[in-house]
Amino acid sequence: MAKTTKKRRGAQAAGKEPLDLPVRLGQIIEVEITGLSHEGAGVGRVEGYTLFVPKALPQEKVRARVEHVKKNFGFAELLEVVEKSPSRALPPCPIYDRCGGCSLQHLAYEEQLIHKQQIVKDNLRRIGGFKVEGEEAVIVHPTLGMSDPWRYRNKAQVPIGEQDGGLVGGFYAEKSHEIIDMNECLIQHPANDEAVNAVKEIASQLNITPYDEKNHTGLLRHVVVKVGARTGEVMVVLVTTEAFIPQRDKLVEEIRTRLSGVKSIVHNINPARTNVIFGEKTVTLWGSDVIYDYIGPIKFAISARSFYQVNPAQTEVLYNKTLEYAGATGTETVIDAYCGIGTISLFLAQKSRHVYGVEIVPEAIADANRNAKLNGIENVTFETGPAEVVIPAWKEQGIRPDVIVVDPPRKGCDEALLTTILQMKPQRVVYVSCNPSTLARDLKVLAELYEVREVQPVDMFPHTGHVECVIGMQRIDT
Repeated sequence: MAKTTKKRRGAQAAGKEPLDLPVRLGQIIEVEITGLSHEGAGVGRVEGYTLFVPKALPQEKVRARVEHVKKNFGFAELLEVVEKSPSRALPPCPIYDRCGGCSLQHLAYEEQLIHKQQIVKDNLRRIGGFKVEGEEAVIVHPTLGMSDPWRYRNKAQVPIGEQDGGLVGGFYAEKSHEIIDMNECLIQHPANDEAVNAVKEIASQLNITPYDEKNHTGLLRHVVVKVGARTGEVMVVLVTTEAFIPQRDKLVEEIRTRLSGVKSIVHNINPARTNVIFGEKTVTLWGSDVIYDYIGPIKFAISARSFYQVNPAQTEVLYNKTLEYAGATGTETVIDAYCGIGTISLFLAQKSRHVYGVEIVPEAIADANRNAKLNGIENVTFETGPAEVVIPAWKEQGIRPDVIVVDPPRKGCDEALLTTILQMKPQRVVYVSCNPSTLARDLKVLAELYEVREVQPVDMFPHTGHVECVIGMQRIDT
């Protein structure tokens, strides 16, 4: 009997039988919104059952249509705002209701910053088990935002496709691969819009076929544009399925004519049936292999494939806070795990005796060494390999860091790296995070030896649900 009940519940959860819930699919309901999810959806409850309503805000009463249900929660489409929140803003983007990019444009920017601070607090408390209120709590500072939270992105990656027999380019609709054609994105640097529009028009005029993702036919897959915010230099990257581009010289000539700031036109070939943007082969069609930009006083060479923070103004805020939490005075030895192209390492080198950077991607280390040479910075050493392997080897060579800085991807730190940090016992650890949930998980491990004193959220991506943080930690016995 017990086995039958368990099987029945499993079938219900999988949607094979109707669940006994206070709402049903397709039902139009009126619900009060009491909170905001980490993804930016409004949170309401119907007889205790949780409903997520995208684009709804706390303090609002809304009409919504139930679209998806699970045992403990469901999702509904916003139909009408019956009672409006004082924090509701009018999204200036004309395709906001269709594009899947900026999910928080309808929330006043000051409230976005408060929401992101709360996201960090919630994760630290729920996942990390930290106190975030009252005495002896971890201090989570107000989110550092932008004075002008628009036009901040220095990189556009625009998929190209075909609709109604014509070439289109834009961002994907939410949770789909339907391209929403656009001429302007309000969070992109204007030079990005100009370049994308130029390539779309020129490609159409030259009858260059757009990519059909479903049938894996056509030539032009993506247009990637990078711009140096301080230098004004522009790189255009054409991602195609084949090496041969018809009328290639004419295409290059037209791009050069239309875009006065272009310094580099690059061709990347990606023949694979994949959602990954870049293929393995990259060639420069015209101009330089790189463009240049600055973060603070440090100059960086940016290639087609190299990672570079997309919001340079806020990156400087983030790195200055990293430098502050590192407590560097000029005498410290610092290890930068996940160093990438050396952005944080070179920043730290300004006030450190020596910085050691490690990164698993060989091309990134080549860029890091090039950037060090570009700035005449000699007190840095970069090495390729997994941080959890390279750092213990450095320890065997007698390298004893005073500070370890980690800036991992969204999945957080490798467990072996956290163990390595605890074994090496530097005086301070600085954690730069792009994911509050994996941050909280990793801090819980490091709290064995380190006091988590303060957390500084930084709004790197205004009008989206993402938030970055810098965390300063001090070894407990020092």
